[in-house]
Amino acid sequence: MKTLDQLFTLELFHIGNYKIHLSNIAIILLILLVTKLVSWAIRTALYRRTRKNDLDPGSTYALFQIIRYVLWILAIGLILESVGIQLTLLLAGSAALLVGVGLGLQQTFNDIISGIILLGERSIKIGDVLEIDGDVVQIQSIGLRTSKGLNRDEISIIIPNSLITTSKVINWSHQSEKTRFRIDVGVAYGSDVDKVIRILEESAIEHPDVSNPDLIEGRLVNFGNSSLDFQILFFSKNIFRINKVKSDIRRIINRKFADNQITIPFPQVDLHVKSGLHKED
Repeated sequence: MKTLDQLFTLELFHIGNYKIHLSNIAIILLILLVTKLVSWAIRTALYRRTRKNDLDPGSTYALFQIIRYVLWILAIGLILESVGIQLTLLLAGSAALLVGVGLGLQQTFNDIISGIILLGERSIKIGDVLEIDGDVVQIQSIGLRTSKGLNRDEISIIIPNSLITTSKVINWSHQSEKTRFRIDVGVAYGSDVDKVIRILEESAIEHPDVSNPDLIEGRLVNFGNSSLDFQILFFSKNIFRINKVKSDIRRIINRKFADNQITIPFPQVDLHVKSGLHKED
């Protein structure tokens, strides 16, 4: 027993007035182990409850992230206390340094606060499709400082959280599982308007990713300079890959127009050349 006490009181190294014993290392490892076990237990319980009660996985993820950050902050505080560093004295003695660091890392702190807001508000969840600065991304993870998303080209994008909270962001997944989209097309003057609308609606109905066929609507929206301008409106759940869906529908429209002798015009400009008069000598 005496040998064990001597082993735990064995001094490994010291920094200034602080001495690090083997017992301190053991306590630090124990704190880290307990923190990881508690974090794992909370995560398992939350996700089991989510599956059992059919709750929103995004909300569960946000709640777990907040709990995990709180646990690790407490763990770091306990570790510092275990080696004899008092947090109150540390904060008081480094107040001026913290001000300077705060000014230098202002944007980082802004991102962290934004991350806490995102996790707390839960206005954006894992799997949501966002449009940020003209780029469409599907959120894969929300961290304390940054979030990670995947764009339509399968490229992983790291997004500062402050960009999401301070910019105009369109959340295509926020209101419902499906969203309405539109395709614009122009046909030559003299075409049968009713026939064009019927073809547009039939083209959208043919695509398997179009939801609620009863809500498909073709419209004559304008008399253009060189064409009658139409729109086809439809709902789809395939929000993230909607450009592929639109491309497929355009191909169907083009085929049906060709089969029914409906022309898609292109802008034309008539140029009149007037010959000049020759001056007599």
